[in-house]
Amino acid sequence: MRVPFNRVATRTAVDSARSTLAALTVSLGTVGLAAAAARPGLLALVDQHAAAVRDSLDGDRQPLTAATLAGYAEGVRAAALEHGWAPPDAPVDWSHPEWLPTRLLAVCALARSLDGV
Repeated sequence: MRVPFNRVATRTAVDSARSTLAALTVSLGTVGLAAAAARPGLLALVDQHAAAVRDSLDGDRQPLTAATLAGYAEGVRAAALEHGWAPPDAPVDWSHPEWLPTRLLAVCALARSLDGV
């Protein structure tokens, strides 16, 4: 049986997006979302970032997907790297988080709300 190329490409893209979001959740999301659950101020900040992400992806008019969230996260990270940002050597201090980890944590929070991610 021959599988159409577009189905293979689509499946690969979906798997890649899910893999990107899973890696982000492991590296940042699990600890960050636990910290947000314990700190109302951080939770509010993550909610504000999530609203901004949703707005930039036009999430009020079309459903968010793993692909759009993964693409957004990769784009934000790539732009930060271009501007001299380097991944931290130590865990994020969630009592005083920087903009980028907070934004990526918001992506994790949005990804958590998707089915099957």
